[in-house]
Amino acid sequence: MSSVKTNKQKSSFSFSQVWLGFSVVLILIFFSAPIIWQMLTSVKLNEDISAIPNVYLPSKITWEHYTELFKRRPFLTYIFNSALVASVSTILCLVFGSPAAYVLARMNLRGEKLILTGVLIITLFPYVLLFLGLLEIVKIVGLGNNYLALIIPYTAINLPLTILVMRSFFQQLPKELEDAAKMDGFKTLGMLTNIVLPMTLPALATTGILTFIFAWNEYIFALTFITEEAKKTIPVATAQLGGATLFDIPYGPIAAATVLGTLPLVILVLIFQRQIVQGLTAGAVKG
Repeated sequence: MSSVKTNKQKSSFSFSQVWLGFSVVLILIFFSAPIIWQMLTSVKLNEDISAIPNVYLPSKITWEHYTELFKRRPFLTYIFNSALVASVSTILCLVFGSPAAYVLARMNLRGEKLILTGVLIITLFPYVLLFLGLLEIVKIVGLGNNYLALIIPYTAINLPLTILVMRSFFQQLPKELEDAAKMDGFKTLGMLTNIVLPMTLPALATTGILTFIFAWNEYIFALTFITEEAKKTIPVATAQLGGATLFDIPYGPIAAATVLGTLPLVILVLIFQRQIVQGLTAGAVKG
């Protein structure tokens, strides 16, 4: 009897393992297929790209689409613009969001629940609905074709998310450490920068990556607030790539620009992979 039960357990266990592996493979194919297709398109000849039926594997690899990007447009400038705007807005979010989150986590403020409710509502609010209002403000202040026209909105949009994530991490830290630091003569600012923030590096990495990705990929504000060619970002420059004629769609250069625009994000995520995983898992549980 026991041998029959063990055999059934082994068969069910092996079936579940096979089904799990099959599901993982399907998910990987589903999410990686568009990425692989873009990468293959970026190195295909134009004849293979326009061929019917589709040519899935290139008959010959070419780097012409990548070189064409830098010959026809100042693509290095676009990369610099995106990196500058995304980096500055990310730093500002962490600089202003971390102290605000610490205050909400540790100090008993009047109307704290009301403040948190407002922060949560702003986080859930579709930022596209702010477009017309921000456009009028940019016109009045005269920030058109200025990096600040993107840095300020990106910072304001991502700041509530930074506050919520960092607050949940500060709440998990034991208060005894802060009490001991105060006994040693640390003031609030010094304790925050020297003791508390180094212990929340996973949270800083997680929120920083999310903010950076949003600022790097944002399109609507960058398209409207920046019209000067030398200050455009990668998403706008990629969308405005034109062909030799009005009806020619340059699929190869667009695919190459997509790959180049995504590569820095992939490298960034791989570098901070461990911190991101720690931040997401630790922030989900209060202990």
